[in-house]
Amino acid sequence: MKIFSPLYDRVMRWAVHPRASWYLAGLSFAESSFFPIPPDVMLAPMALGRPRRAWRLALITTLASVAGGVLGYLIGAFAFELVEPWLVEHGQMEKFQVVQGWFDEWGFWAIFIAGFSPIPYKLFTISAGLIGMAFLPFVIASAIGRGARFYMVAGLMYWGGERMEATLREYIDRIGWVVVALAAIAMVIYNNT
Repeated sequence: MKIFSPLYDRVMRWAVHPRASWYLAGLSFAESSFFPIPPDVMLAPMALGRPRRAWRLALITTLASVAGGVLGYLIGAFAFELVEPWLVEHGQMEKFQVVQGWFDEWGFWAIFIAGFSPIPYKLFTISAGLIGMAFLPFVIASAIGRGARFYMVAGLMYWGGERMEATLREYIDRIGWVVVALAAIAMVIYNNT
């Protein structure tokens, strides 16, 4: 069933839209504090669609993501009681408590790893504010972790260029279904631990 290739084609059209950089910045900002979709889904096709702008796009994504992380930090520091019911309602409170334990153990490195990894970064930004992590180390760890991730994505797209785009277009449906299957398996394993 080919559902990913039409979506891929649409995203590639959006990637060259005149306001695409603004959309990327908005998505990056929102994902760091409250939105569930990571900016990589926009950054990768945009870097493929405009390889000469890959590094600029990575910078935009990093800066907007760190700014969104600051919003998450402020939510944790000053408005956690507004977010807590949502965390409970959506079954995220247990994950949030695990994240807080990671902070107790690793501090600065927890933010760095969360910034680079596919772990929901927003849980870490809110936790950092809630536990009162020092603000400057939070921003530095966020900038390094998020920057490393987004520059890596942009670099892979820049390096792969048109060849990667053609290969990705050819296999996007298979890749999409494999990712869905892996996500389902990971969710089952995570919920059973």
